[in-house]
Amino acid sequence: MISSASANSDSLVLGGGCFWCTDAAYKLLPGVKAVTCGYAGGPETNPTYEQICDHATGHAEVIKIDFDPAVVSLERLFDYFWHVHNPTQVGGQGNDHGPQYRSIILYTNAAQKAAAEKSKADAGKGFCDPITTEIVPLTKFWPAEGYHQDYFAKHPNEGYCSFVIAPKITKLKHALADEKE
Repeated sequence: MISSASANSDSLVLGGGCFWCTDAAYKLLPGVKAVTCGYAGGPETNPTYEQICDHATGHAEVIKIDFDPAVVSLERLFDYFWHVHNPTQVGGQGNDHGPQYRSIILYTNAAQKAAAEKSKADAGKGFCDPITTEIVPLTKFWPAEGYHQDYFAKHPNEGYCSFVIAPKITKLKHALADEKE
């Protein structure tokens, strides 16, 4: 279970496709202190990337976001979530197919659950198709292997990063800049 480290720190676990994408996206938000790629949502203990890819664990690729709630609200983190991936796509995101890429919110307390459910209901009004995002309790977060951490920052010119992540990050940077104006 994840708990608050202090009054100016909290954590949230989300999955919205490839964790390399969501990792890079959430690092753009002011108030986000750290993002850790990992696995959650399945019963397997200490899953590996290979097990996840073989659909052997039930886990999703997720990120743990450590944030300062005085700078960025839980509601803002959820609002951003609906924009960094397609929450209506079943069985993956874009060309990434499989249950490990599903849309999922893993809450740690009643306040996170209520905020997630409200945010999902509000966001649903803006989509033509129904949102398929799961909202479930977090039982355990397993950090992914070291080579997955900060992947986009370390490999910006790799094919997947160049063609999938980079355009998304550029679009998000523009959207965030427009919000400031």
